[in-house]
Amino acid sequence: MSPSAAVPAASAPRPQPSGGERSRRRLALIGGSLGNLVEWYDWFVYASFAVYFADDFFPGSDSTAKLMNTAGIFAVGFLMRPVGGWLLGRAADRHGRKSALTLTVTMMSAAAVLIAVAPTYARAGYLGAAVLLLARLLQGMSIGGEYAASATYLTEASAPNRRGLGSSFQYVSMTCGQLLGLGILIVLQHTLSSAQLHSWGWRLPFLLGAVLAGVVFWLRRRLPETEAFAAESAASAQSAQSAASAEAGGRARDDARGTLRTLWEHRRQAVLVMALTLGGTVAYYTYTTYLTKYLIGSAGLSKDTATLVSFTALAVFAAVQPLAGLLSDRIGRRPLLITFALGCTVGTYPLMTALGSARGYWSALGLSLVALLIVTGYTSINAAVKAELFPTRIRALGVALPYALANALFGGTAEYIALWFKNNGHESGFFWYVSGCALVSLVTYVLMPDTRHAVLSPEEAPAVSAVTETVR
Repeated sequence: MSPSAAVPAASAPRPQPSGGERSRRRLALIGGSLGNLVEWYDWFVYASFAVYFADDFFPGSDSTAKLMNTAGIFAVGFLMRPVGGWLLGRAADRHGRKSALTLTVTMMSAAAVLIAVAPTYARAGYLGAAVLLLARLLQGMSIGGEYAASATYLTEASAPNRRGLGSSFQYVSMTCGQLLGLGILIVLQHTLSSAQLHSWGWRLPFLLGAVLAGVVFWLRRRLPETEAFAAESAASAQSAQSAASAEAGGRARDDARGTLRTLWEHRRQAVLVMALTLGGTVAYYTYTTYLTKYLIGSAGLSKDTATLVSFTALAVFAAVQPLAGLLSDRIGRRPLLITFALGCTVGTYPLMTALGSARGYWSALGLSLVALLIVTGYTSINAAVKAELFPTRIRALGVALPYALANALFGGTAEYIALWFKNNGHESGFFWYVSGCALVSLVTYVLMPDTRHAVLSPEEAPAVSAVTETVR
């Protein structure tokens, strides 16, 4: 389209946000990000402290079997994420992003309290393990809904030309949640004895998580609803009123059947979310949660060194997310996604092989940073890309369900598959598996349209048109 064919608003300068609007966007960014941090802190702290509380909930002398039992309960959380994605995604689309965000943090707070007060096997038999299981079910549902609700909220609440930057804070807060849990573990290891940690010290991070969740609950109750959802709600209310006058007793448009039908109408976008998530989630879990174990088990680094490598690499990783998000606002989403997938497809084997041969902190850190910088091409903008694929009325569920399914099938199983290859004497097979998953996403990125100029609400149309005209 030539410049002369652009809408009149395109030639006008883009209006600058008022002070009140900037404050509203800042509050939305803080509320969405802090809640996401607490959610992922509670999610990962279970795995970090399992070695200290496994003995309290399962009888017997086999410590490996006890850890496997706690790991099994941990895995249940991944299975519940699609359920949470469905239920809370629908809630976000029906009742608002703000209410869904408040509900997710409430569930996570309740789960943290349950784990903190769970009775030991010596006091109540397997009741304690049952409490752990219930808490993990709640955590899985909460995380399943949190991803979509926060991705949708951060994207919709950002300025049209800053959605990449705004949504990048999802992985900033997610990574900071991991770092917070790891930092608390390091502090407790240096302030409490091993006996104290095994006896009662492991309960402290869960109590802290519950307190933090309470603070976030208070903050999220004061968040403004996004303009996109408010506009959609007004249109839906008007449509429902007209339908009620024409046909009393008609079925509401947002019942379960209607929701499924609407999701089916956007099945192409749902499949696209799964395909673009596949490579990203496998790479993310490979270079974050599995990396420490790989450096210890394959490279032969000490636990302290491997932990320090992971901590430092994740801190740098979190810091570069906004930079990559801002870059996507200037050049588009596809260049970053394609760079990630291409780098992961051709670079995983040499990077993982070199990491397996690392013999010190600096070499392991340098290689880890290269890997995580490649992954940044996906993590920094994937929330915005997915949200920009769907219309407002189905956006949260459209992001939540396919993402949760892909994450449970591929992200949650990445570590298990890596260990399976290692135990069968073909560790390098996992490197090719990661490359293959990235290749599927690479094809998806090449074929999909760039979503940077998607209009998420009527109020965005003039601003997006102005940005598009400037690019042309």
